[in-house]
Amino acid sequence: MLRPHQRVDWIASNQHYLYTAIETVRASLIRHFRHDTDQDEAAAFERAARDRMEAAEFDMPASSALATLCRAFALSPFERDIVLFCVGAELDGGFLSTYAAHSDGARPFPTFGAAIAAFPDAHWAALAPSSPLRYWRLIHMEAGRSLVDSPLRIDESILHFLMGLPESNAHLLELAMPLHGIGKLVPSHAALAEQIAECWSDEQTRAQAAIQLVGDDRSAKQGIAAAACAIAGFKLTVIAAEHMPLEYSELDTLARLCEREAILRGTTVLLDCDNLDTADAVRNHAVTRFIEDMNAQLIVGSPDRRRPRDRSYTTFEVALPTRDEQRGMWHAGLDTTIPLLSGEIDALSTQFRFDVQEIESICAAVAHEYQAMARGAAGDVGQLRRTLWGACRMQTRSGMDDLAQRIGVAATWEDFVLPEAQKEILQEIAAHVRQRSLVYDTWGFANKGTRGLGVTALFAGDSGTGKTMAAEVLAGELNLDLYRIDLSAVVSKYIGETEKNLRRVFDTAEGGGAILLFDEADALFGKRSEVKDSHDRHANIEVSYLLQRMDEYRGLAILTSNLKSSLDHAFLRRIRFVVHFPFPDAAHRAQIWAHIFPAETPTEGLDPMRLAQLNIAGGNIRSIALRAAFLAADTGEPVQMTHVLRAARSEYSKLEKRLTDGETHGWLTV
Repeated sequence: MLRPHQRVDWIASNQHYLYTAIETVRASLIRHFRHDTDQDEAAAFERAARDRMEAAEFDMPASSALATLCRAFALSPFERDIVLFCVGAELDGGFLSTYAAHSDGARPFPTFGAAIAAFPDAHWAALAPSSPLRYWRLIHMEAGRSLVDSPLRIDESILHFLMGLPESNAHLLELAMPLHGIGKLVPSHAALAEQIAECWSDEQTRAQAAIQLVGDDRSAKQGIAAAACAIAGFKLTVIAAEHMPLEYSELDTLARLCEREAILRGTTVLLDCDNLDTADAVRNHAVTRFIEDMNAQLIVGSPDRRRPRDRSYTTFEVALPTRDEQRGMWHAGLDTTIPLLSGEIDALSTQFRFDVQEIESICAAVAHEYQAMARGAAGDVGQLRRTLWGACRMQTRSGMDDLAQRIGVAATWEDFVLPEAQKEILQEIAAHVRQRSLVYDTWGFANKGTRGLGVTALFAGDSGTGKTMAAEVLAGELNLDLYRIDLSAVVSKYIGETEKNLRRVFDTAEGGGAILLFDEADALFGKRSEVKDSHDRHANIEVSYLLQRMDEYRGLAILTSNLKSSLDHAFLRRIRFVVHFPFPDAAHRAQIWAHIFPAETPTEGLDPMRLAQLNIAGGNIRSIALRAAFLAADTGEPVQMTHVLRAARSEYSKLEKRLTDGETHGWLTV
């Protein structure tokens, strides 16, 4: 490989050599077409031109681009002269005047007829579609004329190559997707890059077997591909599969150009299939055809394995960074800049799965606030911690917000009224989520098997008994986002769509540590039916797939159900926690009433014990309290028993229940 200063010398020498080679072609044209020129003098001029070319070639510090082109595509001397004929026409405006007398000015451009008449060792095979000139698109032939009279033009990318310039093919640049922010790889990904580079050590194997990178971390796949190319000395071009042409002629041209770039510039194509719609059969067929037709090194990145047809794959699974790698990235980002937060690293690596760039971005955002604190701005370690966790959650929301509804977390343990037994189970759930990395990874439970590692809870109870509020309390306790899954958007009547939707939800949530709340889950998690037809069989497949994902999901998934008995028993066996939310008794209702109004709300004469006579669940209590607050605000008064009574009547009317005298005994009447 040439050093930088040698590269500069080579470019100058290469261009000098190219111009001397063009002069030999000019001399051949003069000798043949300039009848007013003495033929002996013309022959001597041609010999002198060839001598100058040989001398320039001898002075080259390395092989010329022209020699590389001829060797790479096995060009004959005649084909080589055609290339120079077209290059000369591009670089020298007066070059074509050398045979103007022959063309009478009617054909001021290179043609095959002129070449076969003027150049030695001419052969008609150079004109065939299978010839190197046309197969590799080194020259372009204008349509609509006879073959011998059609204008010939050098491909722009080949012209740049012959001049020693680094530009790639302009047609490829229209489809190429530049890589941004590909930084340092974690050790497991760097090891994959080295394995790929080793696969490319054999040239024949490199062209025959495509490398397949499978996984959901798109940036990691691109980073691995870039690192592998750097190790092997290749360049990398990324083409988005969803932008590929569909016509066979265009696909064939694209495949030839990619092969040509691989041969000339050592360019490897990364075909990015991450955004490819699997339901688009036409485009998927085009992608498959391109993969099979391209006979050069190729990397295919996709979420799932693509099944080989006429071309084999060497497949590498690209997993998310390991917990230890996560810790290492967090240490690198926090230890030197914000050592006050080093104690958060274990919890962060447990809850979130980020790549290097994401962690660097988060640490930079928190460091900015830390620097403001150092300059005397208000703030403390607690605020920094909240900023850190908030930045982590914000980083993961872009994916989840498209799939589910994020629930704002406001409820705390103090707001939550539930029997102590149920509260203890909820606190145990929080402990399992907080300590899962220690138990699974450090203490080795994950090595015993991947099944059953998900922290899954079933919240069963009537509407309004606090199931969703309990999920909010857990999300606040764990500093995580809470997402309610919209079952109407997940369940599909089309075969395979429900599984695909569930996979997107779980995979996206896995990286962000989100808590998933499948509210009113009976419809999705109901008992598996007896198989009577294909629809029953498909429904059972959906449940089985869900069971598998619940086993594998290492976050917290909460299912809520009004009827625990409606859930499949096989599913219940795999749920780690079952929390029954009882209908609140009078004592618990009194506690709820005592805390239902915010401290800022003006109240007067409210009696929680008498309010607890209302035989309703916590959700209805909150609704009545809110109605009473609006009634009081409208009259300019603090909330009183009279407002609550009016609100209770409205709520009972909505519920189609009768408000009994016993429930309002001792209340003031309006």
